[in-house]
Amino acid sequence: MGIKELLGLASDRKVRYAIVGVGDIAQEDLMPGVDHTGNSKIAALVTGDPAKASELGEQYNVEATFSYEQFDEALQSGTFDAIYLATPNWRHAEFIVPALNAGIHVLTEKPLEVSTAKCQEILAAEKAAKTGSGAKLMVAYRLHFEPATLATIDKVRSGDLGQVNFFSSNFAQMVDPTNHRSHNGDLAGPVLDMGPYPVNASRYIFEDEPTEAIAIGAKHPESGFDQDFYDTVAVTLRFPNERLAQFNVSYYGNATNSLVAMGTKGSVMLDPAYMFGKGLEQTVTIGEKKSTESFKNTDHFGGELKYFSDCILNNINPEPDGEEGFADVRVLEGILESLKTRSMVTLAPFTRTRRIDTEAQKMTLGAVSTPKLVDADNPGRDKHEQSKN
Repeated sequence: MGIKELLGLASDRKVRYAIVGVGDIAQEDLMPGVDHTGNSKIAALVTGDPAKASELGEQYNVEATFSYEQFDEALQSGTFDAIYLATPNWRHAEFIVPALNAGIHVLTEKPLEVSTAKCQEILAAEKAAKTGSGAKLMVAYRLHFEPATLATIDKVRSGDLGQVNFFSSNFAQMVDPTNHRSHNGDLAGPVLDMGPYPVNASRYIFEDEPTEAIAIGAKHPESGFDQDFYDTVAVTLRFPNERLAQFNVSYYGNATNSLVAMGTKGSVMLDPAYMFGKGLEQTVTIGEKKSTESFKNTDHFGGELKYFSDCILNNINPEPDGEEGFADVRVLEGILESLKTRSMVTLAPFTRTRRIDTEAQKMTLGAVSTPKLVDADNPGRDKHEQSKN
């Protein structure tokens, strides 16, 4: 029986999740879609805000709540089988490693961590869990399950575009200067926060790993941001066989997110390419012939959660595992080093052992509505000038 058939097996079992970090992404995007996965449920909350825990616990009928300081106690409580981790980037290893060591499965937001050294700690725990408790780790690359993204990968793989040698992308949003992303330097800046999207996209388009990175950044004092990080960054990556990827990420630009893969016979564009809340649109050009296809808006977060729970219930190793997370952080770390040194950075050799299965990973859960948030704001919302991205 193949992976697709195993993932589709009917079961009344549900994976019980603790939501660790109940900020905007957990409240607005993950938690509303848990019920309609059919195989997952919220069983516990872990947060540093008791009032938030109480209100959200009532909203989602969750009795078990823990503070961050009680995380070790929570892991031994028997109230959940897995965690969904949505803490700031630099607090991922802090929760992933003890969870895996305790036999608890982990679905973590990207990036996996803020350095390759921290990622290695996580990979060691993941390896130990594979041969011990069987606890699984998946990085929340929601686009690995999104139909338009998977159709784009299939188009590249088909050969219709010829030899694909160039990738380009733009990803920008107007970040509220009061949001924590504006006050934690590079740890929360656009390279680590938005960079995983075009880095990951270039890697799944080329199905290869970059060998060099160079970046240049800009700071805009009028943005209201602390001036200890670049709010806008332009990047070039070199891939084997003379292939190039170029992209821009920004916290200080009108909302945009698009990508283009160009080959010797044609090109494919996604615009929008990365955001959720509306359907993605694909334009394919072969020679001079152009066609456009609009894809339905789906629940990206519910889809990835359903996939991960299926993997847990059927003992299948998920595709976007720790190695996939490390692959991106390796590049992001190189980009930050290039910004610091103002020079080209050679990336350490690396080979990815697994790629996206576009058939088995496709998820089509319908979109869900956004609930009222409890003491949390969308980072891309300017309260005075813009609505939600």
